Amino acid sequence: MPTATFGQGEADRWYSIIPGCELVCETSPAWPAKPRLLDQVREAIRTRHYSRRTEESYVAWIRRFIIFHGKRHPKEMGEAEITAFLSWLAVKGRVSASTQNRALCAILFLYREVLKMDLCRLEDVVRAKISRRLPVVLTRAEVRLVLEQLCGTVRLMATLLYGSGLRLLECARLRVKDVDFGSNQITVRAGKGNKDRVTLLPAAVKDELASHIERVRKQHQKDVEAGAGWVELPAALASKYPNAGREWAWQWVFPATRIYIEPRTGEQRRHHLHESVLQRAVKEAIRRAGIAKPPSCHTFRYVLSFLMFSVLLPLFASVSDLLP
Repeated sequence: MPTATFGQGEADRWYSIIPGCELVCETSPAWPAKPRLLDQVREAIRTRHYSRRTEESYVAWIRRFIIFHGKRHPKEMGEAEITAFLSWLAVKGRVSASTQNRALCAILFLYREVLKMDLCRLEDVVRAKISRRLPVVLTRAEVRLVLEQLCGTVRLMATLLYGSGLRLLECARLRVKDVDFGSNQITVRAGKGNKDRVTLLPAAVKDELASHIERVRKQHQKDVEAGAGWVELPAALASKYPNAGREWAWQWVFPATRIYIEPRTGEQRRHHLHESVLQRAVKEAIRRAGIAKPPSCHTFRYVLSFLMFSVLLPLFASVSDLLP
């Protein structure tokens, strides 16, 4: 039988040459396509374990930067185009200084970490004016009025924001294993700056929280019996502990009301309660309470800090009087 020899012809075709036979044209093997620019950005962000919110923000700003310059590739642009975009944000877009800095961080990440291009110092950038704003603070009476307008799960969550100083997403992402009733502590995992911390569990809400977790346990048992009961695990824990996503300790303290199917694994999961549920409830409670201030869920943290400061300030003053 004659031996087949193979030779490459055009860039996208391969030719099989068999002695005594006609020339056979075959399509070239499928070479892996180079990832698109924004996909490269996402991969670089995930490699560095940045948060999902940071990924969404960076990708949005990079896309906006490219569209601003007529969809030119960033490799064709440099300091002048970056300066023009940032100046436009401050002058025409009238964005705040923090928003402009966020856009700058996204663009610098694109050039330094993805394109591997060094940028010179950015000159002549019109900076948005940095203003110092005082936070909105509610009195204890106003907090009581707002909490009286809430009920059920959202009231419990708002009380934890106020009594434990939790941020909105920290409260929504709280897991059963991180609530320690014996020590009256709540452990916040991967909080701001991807850091863990321990905060207090208010005694006023301890019994109510325990009853709520017991109801969640019963719901989880029903989900497991129905073939569901899975939750999302952080990082690569799902690969290391395949069944941990169904264990009680990893369940959300405030689970969502509906089940969804994870497309990659086919697991029937519950997400944590979306933060917008609490945001809408607090906004409506403030309106019904008749409070003429624009507070948000984050305001409850300021109330706790203000109360602690007002309690500790006289103590510090008394100690300073005793010093020589």
